[in-house]
Amino acid sequence: MDIKKEIIEKLIKERPENTKDLERIKKNVAKKYKTSFPTNVDLLKVYHKKGEKDEKIISLLKTRPIRSLSGVVNVSVLTKPFECPGKCIYCPQEKNIPKSYLKNEPAVMRAMLSKYDPEKQVKMRIKSLEQTGHPTGKIELRIVGGTWSFYPEKYKEFFIKKCFDACNEEKSSSLREAQVKNENANHRLVCISIETRPDFITEEEIKKLRFYGVTMVELGVQSLSDEVLSFTKRGHKVKDTIKATKLLKDAGFKICYQVMPNLPKSSLEDDLNTFKRLFEDTSFRPDFLKIYPCLVLKNSPLYSLYKKEKHKVFTDKELKDLTIKIKKEIIPPYVRIQRLFRDIPVQMIEGGCKISNLREKIKEDEARGNWKCKCIRCREVRENYNKKEEVFLFREDYLASEGKEIFLSFENKEKTKLYALLRIRITENQFLPELNNSTIIREIRTYGQQISPQKNNKKSPQHKGLGKKLVEEAEKITINETDKKNIAVISGVGVRSYWKSLGYKLKKTYMIKNL
Repeated sequence: MDIKKEIIEKLIKERPENTKDLERIKKNVAKKYKTSFPTNVDLLKVYHKKGEKDEKIISLLKTRPIRSLSGVVNVSVLTKPFECPGKCIYCPQEKNIPKSYLKNEPAVMRAMLSKYDPEKQVKMRIKSLEQTGHPTGKIELRIVGGTWSFYPEKYKEFFIKKCFDACNEEKSSSLREAQVKNENANHRLVCISIETRPDFITEEEIKKLRFYGVTMVELGVQSLSDEVLSFTKRGHKVKDTIKATKLLKDAGFKICYQVMPNLPKSSLEDDLNTFKRLFEDTSFRPDFLKIYPCLVLKNSPLYSLYKKEKHKVFTDKELKDLTIKIKKEIIPPYVRIQRLFRDIPVQMIEGGCKISNLREKIKEDEARGNWKCKCIRCREVRENYNKKEEVFLFREDYLASEGKEIFLSFENKEKTKLYALLRIRITENQFLPELNNSTIIREIRTYGQQISPQKNNKKSPQHKGLGKKLVEEAEKITINETDKKNIAVISGVGVRSYWKSLGYKLKKTYMIKNL
């Protein structure tokens, strides 16, 4: 018998309890064959071919479990190269690659392999995730490649429809038809995010984003200094970030800021003050944060300044210490730090931080210093779900962009394990008629191992009613604390069936319930 098949047969027969048992079985069979044992990916392929579907075995063989421990899986797709409206001096430019991206970044390599075909990219990524043991019932689609708002409308509609077609596993005649199909598809798009610049966000642009099904926007904020933005030729001002943030929040979008420490004309002290201002000033206060330290790359205008010693980069220690201060002293519990470093190969970096595993290094400092980052990502329950552990409802109110935000969460008593969350916005400044007289649910998420719709799992808090309880609390708040008659949800297309089951109805692109 083939070594892989024999290992699989033993796994099915012995049903190992943990990775230690798995390694013992692999080691014993490999010893018999006098060879090294196969990878978990190879074993999963054999297991799937047998038609077996034991979730426990699939979980043990899963590679990089973290990919589906936040309740969804992320699928990134890259748009084809377009002219960029920006002239940013730190952005690299390679031939036939979207500006600011490099050909040896993982997402770019996948895109090039499929000739930037969105449908092929999505299918390729879903297949890869499934082959490594991850469920793909709930997908967060991240569209990257530059300033989405600058692209031709015809291309954008084509691009998103193709992504839906890939998830639906069948073609549709229109984007609308593809969206309807996705409500009950095997791979449901629970969130679609795009990247754009603050100065491109207008009321009209927001209406287009809702037509496409977008629920989250990543704003390339980079700095809160007009001097820095001007010197780096970013092309927008701080007032544009303030305006874009307010418009997006009033329409219910989740907002992620991309912020870039170590830009020219800035300093360690300036950057620390920038992050303080992000959360002290009510004009900002994003929901998500990506901290992308400025890196000097050879094919960017910044490289010549660096060579002439007109731009000084932080040392690895300086940047690490800055990031620790941000996580330790500044980040509020309603924010999720998505990334701390761009996925740029070290050999491409001419100047700047080369600690690609910066997050892990900071975790080590946390352990030594006995402190904990309060951000959402650091509190997610992940694989540590215990059904016997008592869960408490917490609430935090804060002002942001001339409105009131309410952050509800289910956590353990110590607030070290986050099970589920919901964000409500209350605002009087509404430019979308369908949202008049409504509070808005901007986000709802249950964390832990992703479980496909209609399924359950004893090792995950998903599908245990936590989301429903949060929605009930949001409805009570709307009735008892506001004069609003409705509650609206900026729902991902793939989650509309869930909201329908709770009495919500589709009005234009929002799920709305009259209270």
